[in-house]
Amino acid sequence: MSVVRVDAHQHYWSPAHGDYGWLRDTPELHAIHRDFGPQDLAPLLDDAGIDATVLVQAAPSEAETARLLSIAADPASSVRAVVGWTDLAANDAPRRISRLAQEPLLRGLRPMLQDLPDPEWILDPRLEPAIRTMTELGLCLDLLIKPHQIDAATKFALRHPFLPMVIDHAAKPDIANGQFEPWASQIATFAQSTRVSCKLSGLATEAGDDWNAAALQPYVDHLISHFGPLRLMWGSDWPVLNLAGSYSQWHAASSELLAGLSPLEQEQIMGTNAATFYGIK
Repeated sequence: MSVVRVDAHQHYWSPAHGDYGWLRDTPELHAIHRDFGPQDLAPLLDDAGIDATVLVQAAPSEAETARLLSIAADPASSVRAVVGWTDLAANDAPRRISRLAQEPLLRGLRPMLQDLPDPEWILDPRLEPAIRTMTELGLCLDLLIKPHQIDAATKFALRHPFLPMVIDHAAKPDIANGQFEPWASQIATFAQSTRVSCKLSGLATEAGDDWNAAALQPYVDHLISHFGPLRLMWGSDWPVLNLAGSYSQWHAASSELLAGLSPLEQEQIMGTNAATFYGIK
């Protein structure tokens, strides 16, 4: 059987849709304030030898989810799983989730937790019916969190041990400012006390300008040490990645960062784990 290579985290968007509140045409975001679609990513996937991708929402709207599912439905698409959005706190959330779950490529949901003012929003009792429905339907939850939200996310994961969860971008450690702690201790506790997985993605963006593999190595080694090769999955976070470098640069750096692992362990992180987690055939 051939090795499967999966990009476990990528986006497509068009600012004209108007539901990307975070995506403003500022000097900091100018490079990614334009349309990004399959035609932009396809040659990058070919160059990196990526077989399939997980397409993740970037706007908190069901219209965004519908757009992503439409892209994924194209037989020529690289997308094999979609992580969408719905309001988990809505009174009719279970009905909405049940409807979305009928879509064959909808494999998970992602509340945009990092943008919410309350770091403990995920613990709100109003979410319980939605979380119960997700668990019953076999959907996954992507946790888009920052370091100050790790403790609440850990409590949430302990409450819901049967809901498959993955931490996006390793909870965004502040690599640019060299802040290893308290992120390192918190993420270690998260890993050791739960069965949650973690995406090896977004780290270049958090490292700031002029990053290299050496700057990321302590963070990656820490994640490997605590999550192990079976609970890590590689992702590009493209096109956000363009703020920090190219797809090929991050892919090559990842090979360097994982060089200390066995070939099997590298294969697990670079594809097998994501395929298993998101049910990619």
